[in-house]
Amino acid sequence: MNSNNIQRAAQAIAQANALIITAGAGMGIDSGLPDFRGKNGFWKAFPPLQHLGKSFVQMATPDLFHNNPKLAWGFYGWRLNAYREVTPHRGFALLKQWADSKPHGAFVFTSNVDGQFQKAGFAENQVAECHGSIHHLQCVSGCQNDIWANEFVPQVNQHTCELENAPPTCPHCGKLARPNILMFGDDGWLPSRTMAQEQRLHNWLPRNAKVAIIELGAGVAIPSVRLFSESMSAQLNAPLIRINPDETTASSRLQINLPLGALDALQQIEMCLQANQY
Repeated sequence: MNSNNIQRAAQAIAQANALIITAGAGMGIDSGLPDFRGKNGFWKAFPPLQHLGKSFVQMATPDLFHNNPKLAWGFYGWRLNAYREVTPHRGFALLKQWADSKPHGAFVFTSNVDGQFQKAGFAENQVAECHGSIHHLQCVSGCQNDIWANEFVPQVNQHTCELENAPPTCPHCGKLARPNILMFGDDGWLPSRTMAQEQRLHNWLPRNAKVAIIELGAGVAIPSVRLFSESMSAQLNAPLIRINPDETTASSRLQINLPLGALDALQQIEMCLQANQY
C-alpha cells in the first residue's frame, strides 16, 4: 500500500455528506479485545477452554445453554465483563468526529456484539448490530418474543470458566435467559431488535446523498459485514474504504484498500485530512 490510497480515502471522506461505517471483529483489537480467529487465538483469550478442548464454535452455540448453562454463562459472562470494562480506542472518536461534521451524519452497521460504538458516543438509534448484542437478553425458548436490557452481573471462575452466581432468568416464564446474540446453529435467536435497527438504517439513507463507506476489520470467514458493505457500495455508487491488515481483496473499482489495522488506518487518514484541503 502507498500513501496514495490514504489520500484517496481521505478525499472520499472529505467529499461525502454522509458516512456508512461498517465493522467486524478486527475493529475491537486495538481496544485490547481478543482475536478469536483460530484455536490458538481463542484459547489465548480463554485459557480454561484450552484444557477442555472447546473451540469458539462449540462455545458460541445455543445448545450449550441447555446442556451446560454454567459453562455457557461463564463464557458469555466473561465476555460481558470484558466488554463493560473496555475503553474504545481513539479510532472510534475519529469516526464520531467525522460523522458529526457531515450534514447527514452517519450510521453504523456491525457484526460486533460488544457495544463499543455506543460506548464511544454513537447514538443507539444510529447503530445496527446484525448479530445482536451481549447487552440484551432473551428467553432461551423465546416465550414472549421479548428482548430486554442485560443488567446481569456475572461472577465467573477464572480457572474453570464457569458461572458461580445464579444465571439470569426470563421475567415471563422463569426459564434461563441467554444473550440476544446470533450464535452458530441458532434457530432460537430473536431478530426483532436487529430488524428494527436495520429498518432505521434504510429509512435514514438520505436520497441522493453523497455517501462514503468505511469498513473496518471485517473478515471473510463470516462475511456478513463485507457483503453489506459491497452491496451498499454498488447500490449507492459509493466509495468503499476497506481497512483490513490481511483481507483486502478488491471487489470493484469503487474500493480503496488499506491493509492496516483499524486504529493505524484511521489515524493516517486523519493526518491526511488535517494536512489537505479537498
